[in-house]
Amino acid sequence: MKIAYVQKFFCLLLLLSSVSIIAQPGNGKINGKISLSDNTPAESVGIALKDTKYSTNANHNGQYEIKNIKPGNYTLIINGIGIKSISENITIQSNQTITKNFKLTESKEELNEVIIKRNKYKQDKPSLSLRLNTPVLEIPQNIQIISGQTLKDQQITSMSDGVIRNVSGAVRIEHWGDMFNNISMRGSRVQAFRNGFNVVSSYWSPLTEDMSFVDHIEFVKGPAGFMLSSGDPAGLYNVVTKKPTGITKGEVNILGGSYDFYRASIDLDGKLDKKGKLLYRFNAMGQNKGSHRSFEHNDRYVIAPVISYQIDDKTKITAEYNYQHANMTEVGSFYVFGTDGYATLPRNFTMTQPGLPDTKINDHSAYLLFEHNFNPNWKLTAQTTYFKYLQKGYSSWPSAMGPGAVDLDYNGIPEGTLQAGEIIRGVSIWDADSNMYLGQMFVNGKFNTGNVSHKVLGGIDLGSKDYMADWGQSHSIDTVDDPFNVNNPDYGTPANGMPNFDRNTPLKDRAVGFYGSEYAAGYVQDEMGFLENKIRLTLAARYTWINQTSTYSDPATDSHITPRIGLSVSLTPNTAVYGLYDQAFTPQAGIVREGSIKPLTGNNIEFGIKQDWFDGAWSTTLSAYSILKKNELTSDPTNTPSQNYSVVLGEKRAQGIEFDARGKIVEGLNLIANYAFTESIVNQSNVDGITEGSNVPGFSKHVANAWLNYTVVNGKLKGLGASVGGTYLAGRQTDTWAVGLQKLPNYFKMEGGLSYETGNLKFTANMFNILNKYLYSGSYYAYSQAYYWQTEQPRNMRLGVTYKF
Repeated sequence: MKIAYVQKFFCLLLLLSSVSIIAQPGNGKINGKISLSDNTPAESVGIALKDTKYSTNANHNGQYEIKNIKPGNYTLIINGIGIKSISENITIQSNQTITKNFKLTESKEELNEVIIKRNKYKQDKPSLSLRLNTPVLEIPQNIQIISGQTLKDQQITSMSDGVIRNVSGAVRIEHWGDMFNNISMRGSRVQAFRNGFNVVSSYWSPLTEDMSFVDHIEFVKGPAGFMLSSGDPAGLYNVVTKKPTGITKGEVNILGGSYDFYRASIDLDGKLDKKGKLLYRFNAMGQNKGSHRSFEHNDRYVIAPVISYQIDDKTKITAEYNYQHANMTEVGSFYVFGTDGYATLPRNFTMTQPGLPDTKINDHSAYLLFEHNFNPNWKLTAQTTYFKYLQKGYSSWPSAMGPGAVDLDYNGIPEGTLQAGEIIRGVSIWDADSNMYLGQMFVNGKFNTGNVSHKVLGGIDLGSKDYMADWGQSHSIDTVDDPFNVNNPDYGTPANGMPNFDRNTPLKDRAVGFYGSEYAAGYVQDEMGFLENKIRLTLAARYTWINQTSTYSDPATDSHITPRIGLSVSLTPNTAVYGLYDQAFTPQAGIVREGSIKPLTGNNIEFGIKQDWFDGAWSTTLSAYSILKKNELTSDPTNTPSQNYSVVLGEKRAQGIEFDARGKIVEGLNLIANYAFTESIVNQSNVDGITEGSNVPGFSKHVANAWLNYTVVNGKLKGLGASVGGTYLAGRQTDTWAVGLQKLPNYFKMEGGLSYETGNLKFTANMFNILNKYLYSGSYYAYSQAYYWQTEQPRNMRLGVTYKF
C-alpha cells in the first residue's frame, strides 16, 4: 500500500468521524473498585448513573471508570442477582475525578453464582497478560477478543475448530489438521501465545489448545512483539486460560455429534477456605473424535487445575498446570493426491493404511504468577512458565506417483513404472521433544505531570527454547509391482509391510532436527493523555537480544532496538481514530542449505477508526495497514520429497483493509461479522523461480464471516435461541509456491443452530456445512506434478447439554 493511499484513507476516516459531536470540555469522571463480602473482585458487575446513558462494567479486578460525565447531581446504582443493590447520591463537578469503592453484601441465601447481565460477544478490555491497562477502544491497534460465550455458542472445541471465523482476515494453513494451528493474518503466519507467553518453539508447535480450559482468545493485529517477547509484524493470538473467580459454581457439558464424536467436560470453580483467600479452578475433558474418512480419529483428554492465594489486599499468587494428551492417526492421513486436479476423488476417500500405529502427544505447561499492587496506581506482575512437549508418531506422504518412471532406490525399492492412479505410499517416523523456560516481569503505573496523564509500562523478558525431532527414518509400504491404486483401493496388508523404526536409540542420538533459541529483552512504554485523555500519544522502545542454533545452520546472535509510536484520538466518548508505526524483530527456525538464519524484521503502518454503538452495546473497527518484511524464511521451491529446506525470500509487502463488528444489536440479538481484503506480494526475491510481484502463499484475498444469534428474553418462549452464520473465501492462495494449472475455488460454508435454556440446563444443537458442499483446501506438489487436498466433513451435527450448579 502506497503512503499516499494510507493518507487518503486516514483523511476519509477523519471526515466520516467529524459528523460526531465532540465531547464538551470540563466533564468529570468517577472510578473505583467493587468487591464482594469475601474481598474477591466483583468482576463484570454493572455500574450506572440512574436515568442517564452513563454506565460501565467492573473489570476482572473489580475496577471501573465512567468518563466524560457532565457536571450535575446523579444517583449511582449498583445491583445484580444474588447481591443487595446499592444506590448513592453523588455530585460531579467540572474537571473533577471522584473515587468510590464499594463492598457488596451477598443475599441471605448461599450465593452459588452471581449472574451478571453483560454482552456475551463483546469484551471491552484486554487481559492482564497483554499488559495493556487501557480499554480496547483507546488502544492504537486493531485488537479483537473472542469471548468464552462465543466459543460455547458455536460449539468450538479446539483452536483449530472454527475459532478464526470470528476475526477478520484470519485463515489456516490446514496441513497439520487438529495438531498445530498455523493461523495466518495479513499475509503471514502469526505467533501463538498463551497467557502472554510466545509458545512457538519450532514451526511445528504448539499443540492446538482444547477449549475446555480456555477463557477467551485475543487476536492482536500487527506487531505486538514489542511487549510480548517476540512477534511477527502480522500479529499474534493470545489464548487466555480460565482462572478462579471466587464464586462457587460448576458446569458439566456433554457433546455428541456426527462421525463418532463424543465429548464430556467439567468446570469447577470455588473456594478452599472460608475467607475466600485460597481459590481453585479445575477443568477436565475427554473426547473421542472420528472422521468422515475411514481409519481416522483424533482422541484427547485434558486436565487443568489452577490455585490462587490472596496473601493480603495487595498481593496474590496463582499456580496453574495444563496437560493435554492426544492420540491420533498419523499426520498426513487426511490428504489425498491426484494428477487430474482438485476434488477428483470422493470426499470420504482416504489413502491411509489401517493398522498404522497412532501418533501420541503429551503437552505439559505449568505457570506461576505473582501480582502485587503497591497502591491503586502502581502494580508489579511477574510470571514464569515451563512447557514440555513429547511426541511419538508418524507422518505419511507419497514416495512416488504415476504415471511415469520412478526411482526409489533410497527406499530400497528398484526402479519401475507406475500407471495413472498408482501411488507408493510412504511413512516416516516423527518423534519430537521440546522444552521452553520462559519468564517475564513488568510494572504498570499511572501518574500526572500537570495536565498530562501518563500510563507507563516497563519490563523484561527472558526465554530459552529447544526442539529436537527424528523424521529421518522412512519406509514405503507399497511397491512398484504392487502399488496402491486410488481407482481400486486395497486396504489389506501392504505389499512392503509396516514400518519398523528404531526407537531403542535415545531421541537425542537419532534426531536429525535441532532448533534452539535464547532471548533477553527490556522495554518501556509511556501512553500520554492530553485534553482529559481525549488525545493519547504512545511512545515505546524495546531492546531484544536473540541467540539461535540449528542443526542445519551456524549459530546466529543478533540484537535490535524496535520503536513504537501510536496516536489515538477520541472524537467522542464512543469514537476513536488511531495511527500506529511499529517494528518487529523475531527469531526464525528452519533448515537452510548454506549460511545462517537471521531474525525476521518488519515495519508496520496502520490507521483505523473504532466505534462503540448504543452505549457500548456493540462495536466496530475499520483499519488499513501496510507491512514490509525482510529476511523471512519460506519453503525452498526445489525441495524433493525427503527435503525440508527453507530459503530467505528477500522482501515482501502485505497490505489490506479489515472490518470487524461484534456485540448486542438489540436485547437478545447478538452479531459477529467481519471482512478483510488482503494482498501479499514479493517485493524483492533472492530465489530462482520466485519472481517479484508474485503472490505469497497462504492467504485469501477476500475473507468474510458472519454469526447472528437471537435468544427470546421474555414470554413463554423465553430461553429459546437460534443462530445462523457463514464463511466466504475468494482469491485463495495455496500453501506452496507451485500453483499448478488449477486454482483453489471460492469457498462458502453455512452453519446454524438452535438452543434452549431453562433453569440450570441448556440444550444446544448446531449443524455445520448446511448446504452439504464439497469443501476442501490443498496445494500443488510440483515434484510429482500432482494436486493434493483435504476435505471437510459433509453436513454434520453436534448436540450438547450443559448443566450448571
